[in-house]
Amino acid sequence: MFRKTIVSGCALLLSAGSLHAAPLVPAQYGDFDRYVLALSWQTGFCQSQHDRNRKEPLECQQPKEATNKADYLTVHGLWPGLPGSIASRGVDNNRWMRFGCATRPIPNMPEAKAGRKCAAEETGLSLEVANKLNQVMPGSGGKSCLERYEYAKHGVCFGFDPDAYFGTMVRLNNEVKQSAIGQFLAENYGKTVDRASFDNAVARAFGQQNVKAVKLTCNGNPAYLTEMQIAIKSARINDPLSADSLLPQPHPGNCGKQFVLDKNGY
Repeated sequence: MFRKTIVSGCALLLSAGSLHAAPLVPAQYGDFDRYVLALSWQTGFCQSQHDRNRKEPLECQQPKEATNKADYLTVHGLWPGLPGSIASRGVDNNRWMRFGCATRPIPNMPEAKAGRKCAAEETGLSLEVANKLNQVMPGSGGKSCLERYEYAKHGVCFGFDPDAYFGTMVRLNNEVKQSAIGQFLAENYGKTVDRASFDNAVARAFGQQNVKAVKLTCNGNPAYLTEMQIAIKSARINDPLSADSLLPQPHPGNCGKQFVLDKNGY
């Protein structure tokens, strides 16, 4: 089983974008139409923990200044939608998103607790993919164990190969950062932006029809970005992101007409 360790210089020299993830294929419960790719705006996430007087995770206690400001867009998770075979047992989307693989009556697997992430089973990630993930998921490994929590809640009951599951997150995060969305985030780092301008960046990246595929979450007053969630067709999850990849979401999020792309630090 994988445990995060200090790795060789050669491994660290590999860029996140060079990883070729194996196809992501569910072994069971595959009758769902979408994944939600959850990406944190890391500076805003850390600010929200500080503002709420929560115990700050280690990755927020010693933040590093990124050369490319788009790199503050980091991986939170990849969440399969509610499978029809589970919905048919009386499960609605709210319960599914709350409990994931621990949902009853099925899949009814051990519940992953957000406050005890490191109590979840290790994922079995290869060292190569773990190294890649560490570069784009600040909470992975160490004493934060975000990857354990995410796999236990959203991955294990589907029988996903861990390398394929997390490798897909690494790839998708890189594609978003290299798109017009990443360019917009980098150019407006530390600034107050309009939702309309952000939506224009989404349209440039993936077409006007996909503006509603992106949900934004903000905290604070004035509001600052903490997360974006992108709905991706399950049938297209192994393809490069394109105008044909995405699905609309029912709500645009809570960021309002303007929000801040928060800087590093408090």
